[in-house]
Amino acid sequence: MIPSCFTSSKQSSYDTQKPQNLITCIYQTQLCNFATLVTLTWSKTLVSHSLTIHAADSFSVSLSLCPTSFSFFRNRPGSKSISLTCHHHHRVKLYWDFTRAEFNGNSAEPASSFYIAIACDGCIEFFLGDLRDDALRRITRATRISPSAEPALQSRREHVFGRKNFMTTAQISGSKHEIEIECNRGVLRVKVDGEVGLIVKRLGWKFRGNERIAIGGLEVEFYWDVFNWVAGSGGHGVFVFQVGDGGVWPEMMGPEKRLMRKISSSAMSLSPSPSCSSVLQWAEESSDGGRSSCSSTKSNGSGGFSLLLYAWKSD
Repeated sequence: MIPSCFTSSKQSSYDTQKPQNLITCIYQTQLCNFATLVTLTWSKTLVSHSLTIHAADSFSVSLSLCPTSFSFFRNRPGSKSISLTCHHHHRVKLYWDFTRAEFNGNSAEPASSFYIAIACDGCIEFFLGDLRDDALRRITRATRISPSAEPALQSRREHVFGRKNFMTTAQISGSKHEIEIECNRGVLRVKVDGEVGLIVKRLGWKFRGNERIAIGGLEVEFYWDVFNWVAGSGGHGVFVFQVGDGGVWPEMMGPEKRLMRKISSSAMSLSPSPSCSSVLQWAEESSDGGRSSCSSTKSNGSGGFSLLLYAWKSD
C-alpha cells in the first residue's frame, strides 16, 4: 500500500508548502545617504527555497534559490535595477550570487559562499556574505565599498519546528552560539552551546515569564510564552532573547505571513496576535528602546539585538 495514494490533494499541497525553516533578519544600513531598515526573509519548503528583500517604503524583491537538475537553468549570479519609491530620483542596483552557497542542515539561510550587495552612485552601500572579492570583480561600476556597507543586525526572527526540542544558531555580540529549547513534561530547559542555562519547572503555572541567562559571558534577558501549549491548543511557543535595549521586530510579510495565517488559524482565539504576542509587548515595555512590529519600523534602532523564536510542535 502506498500512503501517498490515499492522501488528499489538499493535504499533499499543504505538506509541500509548509515551511521547513523560515528566518527573518532586519538590518540597519544606509541607502543613498538615507537611514534604512532592510529586511531579509529566507524561506524553505519541500518544493521551494526563496529570499525576499524588503526595505520599508522603498522596495520589495523576491528571489528563487531553488536550483534545478538542468545545468542551463541552474541559479546564476543575478542583478536588478530598483527605483526607490520613497525617493523617486534615486536608483539602486541589487546584486546576488548563490551559485556556490552552502547551508547548514535544513536551514533556509546560507552559511557561506554567497553574497548580496546593493550599490548606489558607484558605491556598495549594503553587503552581506563572504564573497567580497567576487562581488567587486563583478560590480565594475562600484568604485568603493562604504564603511557602513556591513549592516548592523537589529533582530532575527526564526520559525523552528520539532516535537520536544527546538534548535537554532544565533550570533550574539560577534560570536555564534548554538541555542536549544527543550519543553517536556511541564519543564522548560534552555541550553547554550550544550550547557543548561535555565530550567523552568511547573509550566502549567509559569507559562509566561522572564529570566536573565548568560550567553558568551553576556547577560541576556530571556522571555517565554508557552500558553498555547499549556492550554492544549497547539500553535506555537514564543521565546525572546534580548540584548541591551533590544532590536526592531519587523512586520510579517510574504511566506511568514502565510505561515501564521495557515497554521495558527485554529489557535488565534486562544492566543495573542502572532505579530504582537503579549510576551513581545512585555519585552518591549521592559526596555527603553525595544520596538515591536506594532511600532514604526522607520526607527534607526537602539543599538541592541533581539532573537525571536516561534517554536511549532510537529505531529
